[in-house]
Order: sequence, then structure tokens, then C-alpha cells
Amino acid sequence: MALTLKDITFSAAEARKAAPEPFILVVFGASGDLTHRKLIPAVFGLDCQGMLPAAARVIGYARSEMTDERFREGLREGAQLSCEGRPLDEAGWRRFAERLSYHRGSYGRAEDFVALRERIERSAAEGGAAANCLFYLATPPGAFVSILRGLDEAGLARRGRREAPWSRVIIEKPFGEDLASARMLNEEAGRVFDERQIYRIDHFLGKETVQNLMVLRFANSIFEPIWHQKHVDHVQITVSESLGAEGRVGFYEQAGAIRDIVQNHMMHLLCLVAMEPPASLGADAIRDEKVKVLRALRPMTPQCVPGGVVRAQYAAGQIGGQHVGGYRELDRVAPDSTTETFVAFKAHVDNWRWSGVPFYLRTGKRLPVRRTAISIHFKPVPQVLFNAPPTGPLSPNVLTVRVQPDEGISMEFHVKVPGAAMRIRRHKMEFGYAESFGAAPPNAYQRLLLDAALGDATLFTRDDEVEAAWEYVGPLIEGCRQQAGKPLPTYPAGTWGPPRAERLIAEDGNRWHVVD
Repeated sequence: MALTLKDITFSAAEARKAAPEPFILVVFGASGDLTHRKLIPAVFGLDCQGMLPAAARVIGYARSEMTDERFREGLREGAQLSCEGRPLDEAGWRRFAERLSYHRGSYGRAEDFVALRERIERSAAEGGAAANCLFYLATPPGAFVSILRGLDEAGLARRGRREAPWSRVIIEKPFGEDLASARMLNEEAGRVFDERQIYRIDHFLGKETVQNLMVLRFANSIFEPIWHQKHVDHVQITVSESLGAEGRVGFYEQAGAIRDIVQNHMMHLLCLVAMEPPASLGADAIRDEKVKVLRALRPMTPQCVPGGVVRAQYAAGQIGGQHVGGYRELDRVAPDSTTETFVAFKAHVDNWRWSGVPFYLRTGKRLPVRRTAISIHFKPVPQVLFNAPPTGPLSPNVLTVRVQPDEGISMEFHVKVPGAAMRIRRHKMEFGYAESFGAAPPNAYQRLLLDAALGDATLFTRDDEVEAAWEYVGPLIEGCRQQAGKPLPTYPAGTWGPPRAERLIAEDGNRWHVVD
């Protein structure tokens, strides 16, 4: 019998041998897109699976004038997203909606946070549980410091408190816009909360396939012995998006692809591929190894950026047979904008395991498909026997981890084609989550919200990891800043980026791996 999504989620919870205590989730930025499209659907999904304590409550906090009823009505459409195409469970939604309430307040007024504290205390009393608080900062980054200070002044941070009622804070990316601002935010958050109370979230780390990287490596004896420079030729990490920057222009003009994707998503994926086996599965043991990878990355100076980093911007083109405009055609994008929507570069991890192995990273908007994948390219077999003419040369074996969509793992290897002649063909052995378990993997936000409620910080980013990532990415951004005013090359929407990205990897005798 195929497993259901509920079975998979319950199995994960049972493995941790824990269930969350009753808590109150306070979402700052409750009128925003993230709350409507991701957070409330995730919480509702947990409730539908029986993973949300009966006494749990959700309080939305924002500056808009709104009643509880209007807040609930606005969230219902987003809740449909958690149903994965099935009709919304109306009775389930009505029961869940009774636990939703709205609190209007400013992010900079102390009295509004005092009123929030009183609202939390009333809500906890009504639910008959301790006022454990999980604060989610789903606001623009400019509001983070004000919210942290407001929580502190209202006595809601409960710094250092281990017993109920506890407080934890989830902070959305981007965590800073450079090393200096990240350090400032870390210092501010660390003044208000203990580090163990701070959960810096990147939803990529909640994806089942990303978590499965450690299982793939450390639970299978066939992989770890060959996971190093003697057997791996190179590694490719691709994060491609078919969508443009519509709806995020204000943020994107300030961030670009490097800040938006490279500094967080791609650094996380690189760390999980390259990290050493942790001493345990504890949060700090795993995060220690990730930080070691970041500190082993070969520094790239700003002067090297023009020659070593490929940046480009999408122009008009075709996506799925439909014409789409270029980036500079969007409202609020300057006609002479030099914000990159595509970036590709080569990284090196200078340690014993990965010495001499290039890591090729590329990400871009308006590429042919939406796809995030990691491909491990093994070294070719010697050019004798089958790897010599007439049967050779053969392409190397490739292990691919598909993070999204169609989450799964594939291995490319060679087989003989049936018949009298010696013909060799590449074949792909597949593992897909949907096919193997009868359902798609659990939603990333569900997993991360549940972990935060349980106090498990394994899949969240620690302060030193954030700063180490910025230390590496900062010179890339500075090198780009020094190129300001120089026109960026363009690539037609629906293609895999500019020709120079192909040359970047071809110079080493390689080519980009396109995941089918």
C-alpha cells in the first residue's frame, strides 16, 4: 500500500519522538503575501494532519485596519493551496479559523507590543495552556530591528528562559544585505534573544530532498567512500526559475541574483554536498560542519569578479511558447539597470576532501524551466577497454539530486544495448518521492514550523554561518558594484543564459548538465 502524505509526516515526527507543546504563533507582516501563500497554508496543513496542538493559536500582527473575521476570510484562499488540488475541507477550515485572530499594531510603538502581550495572555488563558510564543518575522527586513526591540521592551523575548512559557523567533531571509548589516542584525537579535531562541529560516533547507542529501551520503556505504577528489571530477548546482521578477521588482532591483539566491540557497546546498560527516545529528554538530565548508571556500577578490563571474540580464523571449518581456521592460526598473538576473561562477573548497574539484554554480530568472538540482560528476574510467574506440569515449557517471520540482534522485550509468554488436548506451536509474511513497514530499514550511515549535534548530541557520556566507559573497557583490555603469550582457528569456556561461565551464572541458 502506498504511503500517504500524512503517513510520511507522522513518520518524521515519530522518529524525533516528540510533539510540540501548545504554542501561540505570532506572525508579523500578517497582511503580506508570504503569510497568505505560505505560512497559514502550512499551519493549516499541520492542523489537518493532526500535528498542531489543540490549544495552539495564531495571531496575525500588521499595521492594516482589519477585524478577525476579515483576516480569516482573506486567509481562506491561501488555505486552498495546502490541499494540493483537492477541495478545501470546509469543516476543517472552520475549526482552524476559530484559532486565527488579528492584532493591529505598528512595528515601532512600544504600547502596541504591550497590547500584543496582553492579547497573548488572554489567548493562552482561553486555550488553557502556557503562553509559549513562536514569533515569525514575515515583514520586509527594514522592520526586523524594530520588532525585536518591541518584543524585548514588552517582556515577550524571555531571554534565556528554558521552561514554559518559552519564546522563539523565526527570521525570514534575507538576513542582512552585506556582512556589516548581517553582523548588526545578529548583534541586535543576540541582545534580545539567546542564539538558541533564534531560527533564521531558508525554506530550501526544509525540502525533503535537501535533507535527504545527508541520508544519501552517510546512510549508504556505496557513496561516502567515493565522495571526494579522487573520484569526483566536478559538482554542478543549478537554481533556475522560469518566472521573471514581476511582483518583486522593488526588492530585486536592490538585491539581484547574488543576494537573492547565491548567498543563501546556493551556499546551503554547497555546504550539504561538501560537508564532512558530523559527529552527531545534533543541530550544532551539523551546523559546525557547514561553517567549516564556508570557511574553506577559496576567497574571490573584487578584482577577479569581471573575469570569473558571469552576470547577465534577461531580455524578451519565449517561455512555454508565450512571448515575455525583458527585465528592463518591467515597471520601476531603470532603463539602464545593471541588476543581474543571471549569475554563474566557479567555486573551490580548499580542504583535503575537495582539493582541485571545481563547484560550478548558476542561477537565473526566465530560464527554460523551474528547476533546482545538484549533479555530482564522477571522473571517467580509464581510456582503455570500453572507454576507448570503438565503444568510447564514454560520458562520466552522474548522480543528480532534484530538489524541485519532481523531487528525487537519479544515477546515470552505462549498459550494453541488447544484440550481437557491442553498443553501449547511457541509462538513468530513478528514485522519485511521488512514485515511491504515493505522495509528494511534505511542504517545506510545514516541516520548518514544526521543527521550530519543537525547538529543533538543525534546519535553521546559525549566526556564524550567516556571516561566513557573507564573507565569501561580499567580494562578489563589491566586484559587481565596481562594474556599475557598464552594460550587462543579455540573454533571451527561455534560454539557459548568455554564451559566456557556457564558455566558463567549457574552459575546463565540461558542460552544463541539463536535468530532464
